[in-house]
Amino acid sequence: MGIEEKIAELNKLRAQSLAGGGAKRIEAQHERGKLSARERIDVLFDPGTFEEIDPFVTHRCTDFGLEEQKTLADAVVTGYGKINGRDTFVFSQDFTVFGGSLSKVASEKICKVMDLSAKTGAPVIGLLDSGGARIQEGVDSLIGYGDIFTRNTIYSGVVPQISVVMGPCAGGAVYSPAITDFIFMVKGTGQMYITGPAVIKSVTGEEVSLEDLGGAMTHATKTGNCHFVADNDHQCLEMVRRLLTFLPQNNMEEPHFVETGDNPNRMDEELLRIIPDDPNKTYDMKQLITRVVDNGDLMEVHENFARNLIVGFARLGGHSVGIVAQQPLVYAGVIDVDASDKGSRFVRLCDCFNIPIITFVDVPGYMPGTEQEYKGIIRHGAKFLYAYAEATVPKISIITRKAYGGAFVVMSSKSLRGDINYAWPTAEIAVMGPDGAVNIVFKDVIDKAANPKEERQKLVADYKEKFANPYVAASKGYLDDVIDPRTTRPKVIKALEMLRSKSDTNPPKKHGNIPL
Repeated sequence: MGIEEKIAELNKLRAQSLAGGGAKRIEAQHERGKLSARERIDVLFDPGTFEEIDPFVTHRCTDFGLEEQKTLADAVVTGYGKINGRDTFVFSQDFTVFGGSLSKVASEKICKVMDLSAKTGAPVIGLLDSGGARIQEGVDSLIGYGDIFTRNTIYSGVVPQISVVMGPCAGGAVYSPAITDFIFMVKGTGQMYITGPAVIKSVTGEEVSLEDLGGAMTHATKTGNCHFVADNDHQCLEMVRRLLTFLPQNNMEEPHFVETGDNPNRMDEELLRIIPDDPNKTYDMKQLITRVVDNGDLMEVHENFARNLIVGFARLGGHSVGIVAQQPLVYAGVIDVDASDKGSRFVRLCDCFNIPIITFVDVPGYMPGTEQEYKGIIRHGAKFLYAYAEATVPKISIITRKAYGGAFVVMSSKSLRGDINYAWPTAEIAVMGPDGAVNIVFKDVIDKAANPKEERQKLVADYKEKFANPYVAASKGYLDDVIDPRTTRPKVIKALEMLRSKSDTNPPKKHGNIPL
């Protein structure tokens, strides 16, 4: 056989591999509102840059007649290419081949690109659409999952790992995305659950639909497992491309500078009008954030979960930053169990990948009540403290209004190694709010007064005059400056420039023991 015949044979086999499970199954995928595994890759990567790895791999199972059912590339497409001009690795599960189920060779393909991503220092993205373990392969499939989980864990904090749930992801398979840095889900098609509705009904008697059990909005609003929700495959993959623009390639690099064209010295008169004069009235912290960051561009993370805390990515002076902020519109911005988990995870992510953390503070305290206490607010709240204290990236905070008690401490305070701490003149910094403080400190005085109500009002006014301002903290050096709100953007950008050469470390250790 000459070279022409051999190349013809190569091209024939390659065409078979590209065909996946065949035209009918791809059409069925389209009817479900889903792209095929290879179509997803085409949308995700810069045109013409994707290079496939292992297109000719086939499974090795000989039980249940599977030796007669072999498809080139098996049930996952793997490789690398460019996203926004930067190297990225991918594995895309192919539901048209054995329902995307994980065989031993599929796990080997996935592990190969994960290893390459770590060696070369480039992100790895998993496009998940699978029926789970390949039952015919038994324990081999389970070992394959374990091999993937191990790499998810070892490479955590080394390269960005992103999971995109675009179909079913059930049983043990869900633990891989759970370990990764970000989870995207597509409404109506993406699903994650440990056990399906049938098993739940047989064990507990509960009846629940697939969507209510493990759909995108369930995980975005209730469980917090999902960071981003999209309406369809195309939108989801474009969101992934956008997220990558804020992240570095690996933990040894800085995020890429992007020229945004927004004047770093820009000041904004509207910042004077966002916070109401009445300290009991709410306002939208997102309005404040978007007026400070470059071009008002905030990519919010966990937008639908624990909405009393805002986290997300933005740019200041063209450099990526992580934003953490209370949202006074929701529970007055109080810190509860879910907000603690959301905030601590995001702070640690930023610290992993050299992204400075900008914190906007307006917090009345931790959420009181037996429900929160029994859910472990002590442990969860400690996670948030731990994350901020542990982080060595530049940390800048701006107290806009309330900063009471332990909640003041947790929000990137000087005592948690905050680098630069600013406050607006509207800031109130104290152990607790005026009403609560007066009730405790002056209880006997009020009880003995001729007019307790009048005496209480006088004491509250005295307390506000003394503590409902930032100057006591500033006089002790706990704040670096009290600033005109209009100067927030240029002040923060200058501080970031100063901190760009910051070097801070933690003591040598295997790892800390965060209160999980």
